[in-house]
Parts: sequence; C-alpha cells; structure tokens
Amino acid sequence: MPLLLIGDEQEDMVRRYLDRSTIYVLREDGEDCALCAVTDEGGGVLEIKNIAVYPQFQRRGFGRKLIDHISAVYAGKFSRITAGTGDSPFTVPFYEKCGFVCVSRVKDWFTQHYDHPIYEGGVQLRDMLIFEKNWRSECY
Repeated sequence: MPLLLIGDEQEDMVRRYLDRSTIYVLREDGEDCALCAVTDEGGGVLEIKNIAVYPQFQRRGFGRKLIDHISAVYAGKFSRITAGTGDSPFTVPFYEKCGFVCVSRVKDWFTQHYDHPIYEGGVQLRDMLIFEKNWRSECY
C-alpha cells in the first residue's frame, strides 16, 4: 500500500480498483522500486490505474521500464492503453515520452473525488487528463 499511495494518495480511491487490478512490481537487488496497476476496462482497453516509483528510485527510468513491459505483455490482447492523470508538470511529460497522447480532459475530477487538495510539482490537481496509446503490431 505505501507504494500505491505514492501514485494515488487516497487509500479509499486505491481500494476502488485494487481487487480487479493486475499489479507489476519492479525490483532492483531484491528491493521494491516501482509498481504499475492495470485493469481490463473492456472493449479492448487496458487502463493504467496507478504507476508509482519510490522517491529514491525516481529519474532512473523505472516508470518507463514498467510501461514498456506492460506494452509488451499486453500487445495483441488489447487495442489501446489509457491512463488518467492530473495536469502535472511531472506526469504529463512522462506519458508523452512513453508515446501517449492526451485525448480528453475531465473537468474538476480531482477536486470532486478526493477529500483534500492534491498538489504535484507545486500545482493543485483539478482536472483529470486522459492519455491514450494505441498498439501497433510492428512496435512490439
């Protein structure tokens, strides 16, 4: 749970998707470094519900490695992968570098669904941005 709460800081929100998630944990030298929780949303859509890296392991490519692993594991099984995230100076560039494109915005999602303001990179998260990446067989 501590690592999940880095990616989604309210426990009751994590518990909403935890039971139906497949969780991948990246370890280095036997120590948990990062995780990614994904769900089958139906209709050929795989959703990243949570991706988190312990602070001491950030900026070392672990998040990207998880995205690449998930992309390889699920290629041919789903038509696209989505991720909802805050409009943060950290997460937006991360998803873009991983080949995702922002396809929509859900106005005031964070302010309506969380019991406290959430800040990331000095910015209060309000809207949820929906990122999407389509699989192409030639990429994997």
